[in-house]
Amino acid sequence: MKKFEAENFFSKKYIVVAGALLCCMLWGSAFPCVKLGYTLFGVDTSSYPSLILFAGIRFTLAGALVLLFGSLTQKRLLLPKRENIWRVLVVALFQTALQYTCFYIGLAHLSGVKSSVLNGLGVFFTIIAACFVFRTERFTAIKLAGCILGFGGVLIMNVEGLDFKFTFAGEGLIIMSGLSAAMAAGFVKIFSRRENTTTLCGWQFFCGGVLLIATGALTGGRIAPQSGASYAMLLYLAFLSACAFTLQGYLLKYNPVSLVAVFKSTNPLFGALFSALILSETTQLLHYTTLIALVLVCGGILVINLAGDRRLLAPPLPRQRIRREVTRFRVKLPKRRRTAWR
Repeated sequence: MKKFEAENFFSKKYIVVAGALLCCMLWGSAFPCVKLGYTLFGVDTSSYPSLILFAGIRFTLAGALVLLFGSLTQKRLLLPKRENIWRVLVVALFQTALQYTCFYIGLAHLSGVKSSVLNGLGVFFTIIAACFVFRTERFTAIKLAGCILGFGGVLIMNVEGLDFKFTFAGEGLIIMSGLSAAMAAGFVKIFSRRENTTTLCGWQFFCGGVLLIATGALTGGRIAPQSGASYAMLLYLAFLSACAFTLQGYLLKYNPVSLVAVFKSTNPLFGALFSALILSETTQLLHYTTLIALVLVCGGILVINLAGDRRLLAPPLPRQRIRREVTRFRVKLPKRRRTAWR
């Protein structure tokens, strides 16, 4: 029997396409499923502590699933290095605690369709943060054009008649969620040089979830499962986060970043479609402002990934390659002066 080789399997084009689309479908399904979860767990959407508690339970479980799968595949218990514990906590603060506090509260005040389109701004915030905060890439005219398209779509999405409708508890917090996710992406890029990516993200899910549970419980949050379907929904929400993250990690490991990242343009589309189907929001999805916004946001993400800098959040060059590149420009001198450079 032929031995399974991960690199050969995950580098096949049809596996890349199917896997990347599956990740986007899973993330898109989160919008209506979270809103259904509010009902199934009897969450009072006007009670912020209850929303935070619900989010915390989901991501604590998701972190446990990521760590369990990672430990089984790597045949060792995944524990962060002692010097990297503070890095795990920083990512947990931005990627789980802050991002999903804003997301869960904002989603409670908006429809699934609108939330999915607004959430597409996270890609543009990630680019802006990478260029101007973390300085890991250059800001180009193509990226500017993509950002303008994306932000233009969000403006159109929030126009009703001649009025611009915007609330901090709804649209504002969904946008803040995207900002927090962008900061987290920058930290993950930097910190993953010192820590295993699965270990880093599994523990940040778990620690961030525990922080959310503590915050929600201590401030009076309450949830009440209504039936067995409640637990099934919770398990699915945890599974989709763990599965999408793990699968994307393998795809990024064995393929160019741009080849995988280009599929992110379908995230808002899947979110809007699933919300229309599951939450009966078809009327809002088919409204002309929503359709225009979807085209602009997805188009902006597509433009950036196809024509922009293809090294978005790419890993650093291997040490061996850097050494070869430097050696090309080194002038060979006699041994007595071999350390000299011109």
